[in-house]
Amino acid sequence: MHLLTAIILCPFLAALLTLFIPANYRFVIRVVTLAATLLTAFLAFILFCRFNSSPEIDGYRFVHNVMWVESLHLQYHVGVDGINLGLIFMGSIVAFAAACVSREIKTFQKEYYILLLVMTGGILGAFASLDLFFFYFFHELALVPTFIMIGVWGRGEKRNYATFQITIYLSIGALLALAGLIALYLASGASTFDIVELSKFLRTNPIPTNLQHVIFPFLLFGFGILVSLWPFHTWAPLGYGSAPTATAMLHAGVLKKFGLYGLLRVAVPFLPEAAGSWMHILSILCLGNIVYCGWVAMRQKDLNMLIGNSSVAHMGFVFLGIASLSLVGVTGAVVVMVAHGFLAALTFGLSGYLYGQTRTLDLNQMSGLLQKLPFIGTALIMAMLAGCGLPGFANFVGEFMVLFGSWHKFPSVTDLCVWGALVIGAVYMLRAIRQILHGPLEENCAAVADASGALAKTPLRPLVSLPARLRVFSPVVDRQHQGSRRRRHSAGPDGFSRGPLPRAGRHDPALTDP
Repeated sequence: MHLLTAIILCPFLAALLTLFIPANYRFVIRVVTLAATLLTAFLAFILFCRFNSSPEIDGYRFVHNVMWVESLHLQYHVGVDGINLGLIFMGSIVAFAAACVSREIKTFQKEYYILLLVMTGGILGAFASLDLFFFYFFHELALVPTFIMIGVWGRGEKRNYATFQITIYLSIGALLALAGLIALYLASGASTFDIVELSKFLRTNPIPTNLQHVIFPFLLFGFGILVSLWPFHTWAPLGYGSAPTATAMLHAGVLKKFGLYGLLRVAVPFLPEAAGSWMHILSILCLGNIVYCGWVAMRQKDLNMLIGNSSVAHMGFVFLGIASLSLVGVTGAVVVMVAHGFLAALTFGLSGYLYGQTRTLDLNQMSGLLQKLPFIGTALIMAMLAGCGLPGFANFVGEFMVLFGSWHKFPSVTDLCVWGALVIGAVYMLRAIRQILHGPLEENCAAVADASGALAKTPLRPLVSLPARLRVFSPVVDRQHQGSRRRRHSAGPDGFSRGPLPRAGRHDPALTDP
């Protein structure tokens, strides 16, 4: 079987197998889920390592193309390049970690693990798809389990409200994105949903500028809502705070990147004229993510709400990198997407562990935990420092590249973003470290136990170590730079191409150095 297809199908086949396992065989169901996600992660690691040695077809590697419905021009078409390679690798690692921490689920375990596997397969399929139909279909396949898992296995008094809120917001975002994709297909006149063929066609037959200005806002705000672009972000902190640990890890760490990936893969490359005119607005909106959501995070007394607002704030850096339309800025945005996926999964995983031990996430009721939880405490310190953008973590590399790439185009916005990242981010992250880990040990925390043994530490180790090993992102960055050098001549004088922006890898949406 084709390697990339095997990565996508493995979770779906495991979900299908789980359907036929009796519900009272809980151990077997869990073993099947763990084995499937571990195999997926292993195959994704092989994919990552073999990326540069694989043959290239139209700028993509590991391409698999099978016609599905010829009369409708629908085909199963997958491939990887410099943009989605890291996302697929990161998503598979986070999925395995999410399966490992799902021991907290005690009811309806069979249904839970089926939804978790479907969510995993949908996430990986969406990132790998090179056909607009499957690109959207796989995302919806991953999104629906999110609503169900929060509603059934969520926690907190506002669980039902959070379920309705996240369902309404993300449904509206998905519908706006769908409307934009349909309009793009109709306006292109290419009679195909294939992204590669669309790119070739639009390179010589661009969509009229007036239509681009009509279509682009649908994609920008549709994908933006899915990512929690300010001011459409309020669903995210409460949704993650009410979600089961594994669901929060997968959605905040992986699925939320779909909107950003959609902007990079579809919206900006196919609608470059409209993209250029909307980037200044996007740069202003991203300030709301970085500065406003940072202020909100400073006021939080609940650890999950703090992490949720911090996650929304970090998305502002990706939006800023995209808005810069520069080689360095967009490359930095891709690095931040991958690095934040590990960071969000790690922080929510640690939060779930602390809740399981203390039965509370109130920062005022936790202190001195480093005395009892040396491994968990150390991992939490590393996660919080990475969230501050501390050098030595991939978040620093990505954020630095974003700020450097956007400086020439949005100097005032970049100044405020630097302040939001270095000052506001440091305040709420360091304060959380102080309140949770230092000081006298609270009475309700006296009986907590640290993660011990290989099995307990397994889901956290890759999430801690991979962001600290910056070289893990080198294929992504290298391929982006190689692509830019090959098509630098096609960039316009203002830094973006007058045709559809080429793909990362052979091509990329990053355009000129600042």
